[in-house]
Order: sequence, then structure tokens, then C-alpha cells
Amino acid sequence: MKKRKASGYAKWGYIFILPFFIAYFIFSLIPLVDTVRYSFYEYYQSGIKVIGPNYVGLVNYKELLHSDMFRYAGNTMILWIIGFIPQIVIAMILASWFSDARLKIHGKQFFKVVVYLPNLIMASAFALLFFTMFSTSGPINSILMNLGITSSKIDFLGSTAGTRLLVGFMNFLMWFGNTSIMLMAAIMGISQEVFEAADIDGCNRLQRFFMVTLPNIRPILAYTLITSIIGGLQMFDVPQILTGGKGSPDRTSMTLIMFLNNHLKSKNYGMAGALSVYLFIIAGILCAIVYKMTDDSDPDGSRAAEKARKRAERKAGHKR
Repeated sequence: MKKRKASGYAKWGYIFILPFFIAYFIFSLIPLVDTVRYSFYEYYQSGIKVIGPNYVGLVNYKELLHSDMFRYAGNTMILWIIGFIPQIVIAMILASWFSDARLKIHGKQFFKVVVYLPNLIMASAFALLFFTMFSTSGPINSILMNLGITSSKIDFLGSTAGTRLLVGFMNFLMWFGNTSIMLMAAIMGISQEVFEAADIDGCNRLQRFFMVTLPNIRPILAYTLITSIIGGLQMFDVPQILTGGKGSPDRTSMTLIMFLNNHLKSKNYGMAGALSVYLFIIAGILCAIVYKMTDDSDPDGSRAAEKARKRAERKAGHKR
């Protein structure tokens, strides 16, 4: 009787999750397979004439290797680093500060809401705001000139460093609150007894942070880094709006997704599909590296010690 009830409940579970799998199959899996399929075809529009789809094998992949793809990949990485490094540093500081029970900070909930608020603003609105503020006729230039800091208007968006710093700063503002909340939850999940033991052993704040906090939140750090890498590879809306889709100046802020969007606008679906596959491979490799670096499958070091012992035994055997 109990087995029948259990199987009945399991059936309803499958029924309830069925709509998700149907939607995933229709809107995600089929387009994904179609994208990979088109990457092996010549399929584009020339004027009003549609060429293809004609099977060409790996021609699209080879053409991309001889294009500016690597340059745009470098741009994407630079823009991601500019935004991610201050994001993770500030988020770690805020998370450690808010989750420290010894500080007894008042109004924590208010500060958490304030920190998270920028994450609720649309990227397009952020980009338009910064475009208006930092344009040559914008309020930032007016303030600097009225204060006597500069004698002439600064073309922030006309320089490579200025554009990249603005894009990185916007990405930092939009995502550091979300990262702070996640890291805060991870730190609060650590038992207070561990921190008390560290205090009894005489650990200072830095030792407590690096020896206790960081090792215990390693899974969340790995998740944060992986999602940030994927988000960085998908960076599009901020530089697209800020530079009008041109990646100016001189395409130094052109990202891989902006490059992909250009192929889609020109209706070159074969090249767009090949570039999508390249992006998928790059994301997979980077995520695998991060996962390997943050893997904690040997927390007590027993496996490493066993491997070291076996190596020592083999060396001793060779000497004999």
C-alpha cells in the first residue's frame, strides 16, 4: 500500500515538472541544435537574395580564426576584468563586514537593500544614464570645468581607457550587490563555533578571513566566478548602447556578442552559428579551469598525502 502511494506521489512530481521540460525542449534545445547545424552551412543574405543553406563543413570556423575574433575576445576579457576585480573585492569586504556578529551593525537590512538596488536597474537605462552624464556636453564635464579642475571638455567616450573604464564601472555597479548578498549568505552559513575557535587560537582578522572564511565559502566563490565568466562572455547591452554598436573608439570596446550581433544583423547565420559554438567551447574551458582550481574534494589533505607517500615509495624503489 505504501509503495503504491509513493509511486502515485512520484507521478505527480513528473507531471508538474513536465511543462518546464516541454518549454526547454521547444525554446532552448531545438534552437541550440539548429545553431550548431547552421554553423556548418553557408547561409546568408546578399541584398534581397538568400544564399544557402549550403553545406560547407568547417569553412565558417576557419574564416572566424582569420577574422578579428581574437581581438574582440581580448576586449571582452579586459572589460570583464575591469568590472569583476573591484566587484569581488568590494563584495567580499561588505559580506565580511555585514556578517561579522562582533561589529553589531545597526540597520543591516536597510544597507542590504541599498547595496542590491543597482541590480534592479536595467542595463540599458544604466548605459543611457552614463552616456548622458559623461558626454562632452554632459553634467560631469560641466562640474569639472566649473570647479576649475579642467580647462576644456574631456571626451570620455573618445578614448579607449575612458570607454573601457566606464563599461567596467557600470558592470561593477550593476552586479556587486548581487555578489555581496550571495557571499554574505555563504559566510552566515559558517558555524559561529568555527570563528570562536579561531579567536581562541589567537587569529587576527586577516588570518581569520584567509584561513577560516575563504576555505568555507569556496563553493559559492566558484559559483560566483563561473556565473561572472559566463556573464562576461555575454557582455552586450552596456557597450552596445554606450558606443552605439560601433565598439568605439576604433573597435576597442567591441565584444564577442557585439561581433555575433553584427553577423545576425547582416543575416549571416552560418558565421553567427560558428561563433556561438566557439563561445560555448570557450565558456566550457574557462568554467572547467575554475572548477578545477576551486575543487575541494580533498578537504583534509588525505588524498594528497597518500599520493605523496606513493611517490616517495616509488623513488625509494628506483634507488634500490
